[in-house]
Amino acid sequence: MAEPSPQGAAIPGAKMMGELARGRARWDVYLETALSPELSAVRGRVHFVQADRRRATAWIFLERTDHDVRERFLDFSSLELWSLLESLST
Repeated sequence: MAEPSPQGAAIPGAKMMGELARGRARWDVYLETALSPELSAVRGRVHFVQADRRRATAWIFLERTDHDVRERFLDFSSLELWSLLESLST
């Protein structure tokens, strides 16, 4: 993954976390977070963007703070992110 970029305009409430690349395939990776007041927690999901193609997970993170969601995301390796992306493509 490339270095994180500032807030991405492509997805409201999401931050660009970097680029996922394999051969000629390149995807921008965004982490969207949203407060879930009924749970007193922050949820998160991953978006993959390539030109006009988009893939998004369900809300796969649920943590106490936005920072905790980002930390959990950073636990994912590039290989795990590729596996996640490929599971969304079918």
